[in-house]
Amino acid sequence: MFETAKINLKSALIVLIIATLPCKIISQKKQPIAKSNYASFDWFDYKGKDDAYVNVSKSDSEYYNPILAGFYPDPSICRVGDKFYLVNSSFCYFPGLPISESTDLVNWKQIGNAITRPEQGDFNNSSLSRGMFAPTIRYHKGIFYVICTNVSGVGNFIVTAKNPAGPWSNPIALPNVKGIDPDLFFDEDGKAYITHNGPPPNNVSVHDGHRAIYMFEYDVANKKTVGEAKLVINGGTDMAIKPVWIEGPHVIKKAGYYYLICAQGGTGFNHSEVVFRSKNIFGPYESYANNPIMTQKNLDPNRKNEVSTTGHADFVELPNGDWWTVFLGCRPYGMDLYNTGRETFMMPVEWKNNWPEIVGGNQPIPMINKRPNLPLSKEKTEPLSGNFTSHDDFTSDKLDLKWSFIRTPLEKWYDLKGGKLAIKARKESIHTETNFSFIGRRQQHLKFEASTKLEFTTTDTLQAAGLVAFQNEKHFLLIGKRLNANNKQEVFLEKAAIKNDNGKSEIIAKSEINSKAKELYLKIEGRARFYDFYYKTSSKGEWILLAKDIDGVILSTKEAGGFVGTYLAMYASSNHF
Repeated sequence: MFETAKINLKSALIVLIIATLPCKIISQKKQPIAKSNYASFDWFDYKGKDDAYVNVSKSDSEYYNPILAGFYPDPSICRVGDKFYLVNSSFCYFPGLPISESTDLVNWKQIGNAITRPEQGDFNNSSLSRGMFAPTIRYHKGIFYVICTNVSGVGNFIVTAKNPAGPWSNPIALPNVKGIDPDLFFDEDGKAYITHNGPPPNNVSVHDGHRAIYMFEYDVANKKTVGEAKLVINGGTDMAIKPVWIEGPHVIKKAGYYYLICAQGGTGFNHSEVVFRSKNIFGPYESYANNPIMTQKNLDPNRKNEVSTTGHADFVELPNGDWWTVFLGCRPYGMDLYNTGRETFMMPVEWKNNWPEIVGGNQPIPMINKRPNLPLSKEKTEPLSGNFTSHDDFTSDKLDLKWSFIRTPLEKWYDLKGGKLAIKARKESIHTETNFSFIGRRQQHLKFEASTKLEFTTTDTLQAAGLVAFQNEKHFLLIGKRLNANNKQEVFLEKAAIKNDNGKSEIIAKSEINSKAKELYLKIEGRARFYDFYYKTSSKGEWILLAKDIDGVILSTKEAGGFVGTYLAMYASSNHF
């Protein structure tokens, strides 16, 4: 009995001690991460500082272009009642296919992603600009549909959801649908059709870039295509001019006509949007005499606030009968150079003689334009256009939707705890096409600041953690912390501009820091083409310049290739060097 009493007393003391712990935890907002193989990030700040927005302001009757700044390519849109939903390509970023919502077409917020689980899309061992290509979002009888191409997996597929915020279904494969950029159209008689880009008829190219548009009937109930694919557009608007890369088709029905809008000219400087129409869903389709209905290729490249490469549009009808279009475009800083990737813009559509024309489509896309005739949203959301600031102090129990991984995580290697984001320093590194420990957000301005506070204990010379401006594994600028060959703590700047498989990145700046300093503050400032890198070891200290005027052309699509834009990310690896 005496021994039992001692055990009970001991247990009571343990319970009493444990009971006091939550009060201590609550009283301290930020708690250290005890795991030594984790890099701890206290907060992340982002600030847009584009000169174009500094001396201008819009009224409540106007909006800024782009409506989604940064890497938001290939937009597709649909309306359900008084709400609008938009989806963008995501390639090998995960979660994939971001879904955004708006009530006024101007103020958007991301509400989810269509691809959130490994069984929906595993992008590992795939180059970054593969993965998810050109989705289309549609709504029919209580169900949302996203049709897309996973060029790193199943090919063309459909996912569905009752709630656009998710969860979305596993992919429904479409093995008969070849090519890319599928569209899903629901006709008034209940039939559905899939339209997509594909190879030229009989795989015989008349000229380089010769592609075609095909169409299937789709059995919604049985989730499969019906019959054979029918050729609806061969080559593009006029084979005499050797049109290239007809793609991104969307079918719209109005006033007894089926309209087929498509991108043409490739995704670069000659990108454009064209339109065809027919009284029959399968054609024949007539090309509009005034095509293209949008392009910027013929304009003065020295114009102010240049927008280039416009195309890949989708249309939406407002409740009052007005029509608007969302489309991709780029904001270069000269010579067709842009680091922010392809962004989402918006303009009104006018109908002339039963043909749609994008207002000002062949004129410079305006930075400020009169907004749609819709009630202005009063919901406070984090802005996605104009100059804005964004702060994340990681006090939530889950990552904000603005954060992305590279490829599909097959394990959880990060932790949100005590108001900090802890990222595990794993063997995978930023130099490899793997799911390395990277959590990033889009660079959304030509001129910006991004900063974070890092705590990372380095124990060997292979480890590294820091802040990176990232285009792909061969094109990035990384400011981070490491242990140098003399076992001294060091802040370094690594540049990757690798032309071939034998190339290597290089350390272009470095500075030893106090080994007793537990905190390291890192900052990147972007000024269009040039990037500056700063650090400090105390919150009260002044920023120390590590490197200035580093040429960021390596982060441009023209230099790095592919289809993505620059990300600003927190990163850690146990095997970086």
